[in-house]
Amino acid sequence: MDGSGADGTGAGKRPNERLTSWFLRSGWSKGELARQVNRRARQLGAHHISTDTSRVRRWLDGEQPREPIPRILSELFTERFGNVVAIEDLGLRSAHQSPSVSGVDLPWAGPQTVALLGEFSRSDLMLARRGFLGTSLALSAGPALIEPMQRWLVPAPAADPARAEPDNRRRARLSDPELEQLESATVMFRQWDAQCGGGLRRKAVVGQLHEVTDLLQEPHPAATSKRLFTCAAELAQLAGWMSYDVGLQPTAQKYFVLALHAAKEAGDKPLGSYILSAMSRQMIHLGRPEDALELVHLAQYGSRESATARTQAMLYAVEARAYANMGQPGKCKRAVRMAEDTFSDAGFDGEPDPDWIRFFSEAELNAENAHSYRDLAYVAGRSPTYASLAEPVMAKAVELFAKDGDHQRSYALNLVGMATVHLLQREPEQATALAETALTVARRVRSERVTNRLRKTVDTAARDFGDVPEVVRLTDKLTAQLPETAEAV
Repeated sequence: MDGSGADGTGAGKRPNERLTSWFLRSGWSKGELARQVNRRARQLGAHHISTDTSRVRRWLDGEQPREPIPRILSELFTERFGNVVAIEDLGLRSAHQSPSVSGVDLPWAGPQTVALLGEFSRSDLMLARRGFLGTSLALSAGPALIEPMQRWLVPAPAADPARAEPDNRRRARLSDPELEQLESATVMFRQWDAQCGGGLRRKAVVGQLHEVTDLLQEPHPAATSKRLFTCAAELAQLAGWMSYDVGLQPTAQKYFVLALHAAKEAGDKPLGSYILSAMSRQMIHLGRPEDALELVHLAQYGSRESATARTQAMLYAVEARAYANMGQPGKCKRAVRMAEDTFSDAGFDGEPDPDWIRFFSEAELNAENAHSYRDLAYVAGRSPTYASLAEPVMAKAVELFAKDGDHQRSYALNLVGMATVHLLQREPEQATALAETALTVARRVRSERVTNRLRKTVDTAARDFGDVPEVVRLTDKLTAQLPETAEAV
């Protein structure tokens, strides 16, 4: 048996209408789906799987495939449609997975957080291929995601010194210079991510996170433990962001969840709000703006008394993106105005900004708000009105990022964003000029987000303006120069 067969068959087997619906909408043939399943299985090391068209036909007829096939199919359809397609959505059963490996509803307690961070980062370093940690990782969405995250707000129980067991182990001594070196390394990794994309240094960040987790397993004074948990939270967030950037969505989500747990242990609510904003951006990317809005509102509420003006402005900008993708222009515009007004107070509120929010510059503010207007244009049926609102704000973002050598990925993303605005305004020549500049930057950056958005934009230009010479030349140039996305390292 090839390992992709059924859990069991019976006379009462019925056609799988859910899987059939997704399959027909995908436009794939049975042979193409079989080839993709086999390719993905090889990437996760399941070399015993050899699927063919007859096997796909039996799945459509109601046969239940064994793991890891259901999770592979969930991943493939999620990537195809740009939003979460759960195993259950496909009418397939999944084997029971332990929460420590597969879920997001994890215990909110320090020792368990340390153990889970260690387990997950070790598995990532040893086993990850295209985001599969074994066969057990899947995206969570809806109440299954939101409800566990809401427990971030529940106060941690106070320790009772009288009942605490004496710790006779010798406490580890980390000097201030050693802690500062760990914190400086996180800042350096963050800079590399902004300059080079998530693909080049992701495993280096995961390795550093694993080292910090090892340190957290030793007894430390409370102040040292707090700094180590903060460092672990920042590294886990960055590992999640880099995983998101190279298309490893389930891996990214798990890192974000673990980062939030570590931030809670550190007692750092603004950092927790930043992690929730990253989760919100991922949900927007995956076509779940309602989940994104829930997450960013949770971030805003939890950090309302402690976040700096810059952090609050960033949260308003993410809120605007969620409203835009929900097709709510009034609320989107209000959130944009709140982001602009709050940003004007950045640096003047008497609170120093942590390094993790310093990326949110005037350029990033303009970029987020421009993309909100651009997204409104898409949701409103390619509305020229919202496209015209996006154009000057996106132009400002591109101008500012062009002068900023430290944020090359953002520069590329906003060049592509500006190209999409010109396509909405039916100006293919201007769009291709911007996309060509983005192609130059994309070749220096390892980011699946950049390459995917660039390919999608050029495909749209070719579909709508295929007879324009500039579009034809750019399509040929893209095919010749943009390499296929490499696996994350």
